[in-house]
Amino acid sequence: MECTRHITATVYLVNEGATVLHEHPKLGIHVPPGGHLDRDELPHEAALREAYEETGLEPELVDDTDPVDAPAGRTLPDPRHTMLYDINVHEDGSVGHQHVDLIYFAHVGSRAIAPPAPANEAPPEAWEWYDAERLRAGDVDADTTEIGIEAIEVVSGAR
Repeated sequence: MECTRHITATVYLVNEGATVLHEHPKLGIHVPPGGHLDRDELPHEAALREAYEETGLEPELVDDTDPVDAPAGRTLPDPRHTMLYDINVHEDGSVGHQHVDLIYFAHVGSRAIAPPAPANEAPPEAWEWYDAERLRAGDVDADTTEIGIEAIEVVSGAR
């Protein structure tokens, strides 16, 4: 059976030692903002757009990518992680759909969640801020916990 793959971008937003997550209505797990790339959109642009659309926050990407001198090109921010997630797993164990998720870290100057189009996104009260201790408490998947703690450390150290 054929497996389709889509490129997605996720960004862990950090403010004062915590990252923001919400429970995804279809997946039933806590996740940061993110989603599919739009046509002709670069991955880091998609991550920032998704963060704004979902939270109303304006993130500043934390990027320590070394530039490469390229006469006809430019260096793009490296994702902190690239993950492959099975989205549609069939009863026989085959996978029908996967996301190749490019994960970025960003700083935000506020914790005030106010999506510009709340009807299309999780309501502000669905978002919760998690510090490292709360991430370790156990109600968040291991990958989100690990990457969330890393994001807090990286962003806090870059400020």
